[in-house]
Amino acid sequence: MQRIMANNEAKTNEQFEQVISECRTLFEKKLHDYGASWRILRPQSLTDQLFIKAKRIRSLEIKKESLVGEGIRPEFIALINYGIVGLIQLNNGFSDTVDITVEEAMKFYDHYALEALELMKRKNHDYDEAWRSMRVSSYTDFILTKIERIKEIENLGGETLVSEGIDANYMDIINYAVFGAIKLKE
Repeated sequence: MQRIMANNEAKTNEQFEQVISECRTLFEKKLHDYGASWRILRPQSLTDQLFIKAKRIRSLEIKKESLVGEGIRPEFIALINYGIVGLIQLNNGFSDTVDITVEEAMKFYDHYALEALELMKRKNHDYDEAWRSMRVSSYTDFILTKIERIKEIENLGGETLVSEGIDANYMDIINYAVFGAIKLKE
């Protein structure tokens, strides 16, 4: 039994790393095209960007049709990348100009992607691969819930009584979006 669970966890780790690699490649290409233009995003604007991506996923899940030709999986990929941008912005603050190089942005990206992987490993161990039995639509709803929590924390000026911070919510968004991207590829 433990051997099967270890094999499942190893498969999850490998799939997680594959999705992050795909996201990283896209992120790097967009950095080439646009630079780190996202550095100007204030926290609330980044939250709204996450919201519209997650809301579009939910809309496509309900309507079962896309009129712009892009499906759900690319939106999960975008949520992963914007979640990592959120962590970078949370750590560095926003800027009025693009103030980091592509190389610096990629170092930040790799740092937070690794943090997300390590968190997923710990949680996946404790939850015994529960994500595999979940519906993709549940990931969407959980992501939307996390975004609403971020909005509330922002509205409170970060002053929470017992809740995890914005960073924990970004990490959960990243991890749920990775799970969605994995499931949609299987």
